[in-house]
Amino acid sequence: MNWYLSVLKNYATFNGRARRKEYWMFALFNTVITIALVIFDELLGLVNYEVGFGILSGLYSLAVIIPGLAVSIRRLHDVNRSGWWVLIALIPFGCIVLFIFGCLDSQPGDNQYGPNPKE
Repeated sequence: MNWYLSVLKNYATFNGRARRKEYWMFALFNTVITIALVIFDELLGLVNYEVGFGILSGLYSLAVIIPGLAVSIRRLHDVNRSGWWVLIALIPFGCIVLFIFGCLDSQPGDNQYGPNPKE
């Protein structure tokens, strides 16, 4: 849970580097919370089927869009890639490239984006 909260504390920090653990723990907690909110929306009757989502899950998604983008960019920095690589998700199969970058180990030592967060 500390990894998730640390991402939220640095919600608009786009510089620096993020470890794999920080990135994937945020993704895990974000997925679990989203699934729980979708279920609550359904149980409480808050789903707007014309829009495709409920009030709680929609507000949560809006709240974590900037922290999610920031941790994704910091993760790309950790593997010595520019944050602009996040835009590859807009093309078909670009998410696969981002998934691979998210799985890669950190670049050892310092790089142009800062010191290695493992050290």
